[in-house]
Amino acid sequence: MISLHRLAHADEPFHLNPDLIVSVEAHPDTVVTLTTGTRSVVMESPEEIAEAIRAWRASVLGAAMRDLPRRNAGLTLVRAAAGETNGMQS
Repeated sequence: MISLHRLAHADEPFHLNPDLIVSVEAHPDTVVTLTTGTRSVVMESPEEIAEAIRAWRASVLGAAMRDLPRRNAGLTLVRAAAGETNGMQS
């Protein structure tokens, strides 16, 4: 989730799932449009929102990478004679 502030409520942040964002426009206030059709006018600039989304995605991917099981052994090269398939000659 990213934290944003509605234009009229600077001291009350709200959290938004960035996967719901369809567009972020500045005319001149920043308007965030969601997949639901809801629009919110926020204090943050489009650049600040884009950076918050990048940071959130990086944190999600970093957490996913930490949770992946690690391989203990490296790759092994196996050589086969010409014409052999899976240890059987053709």
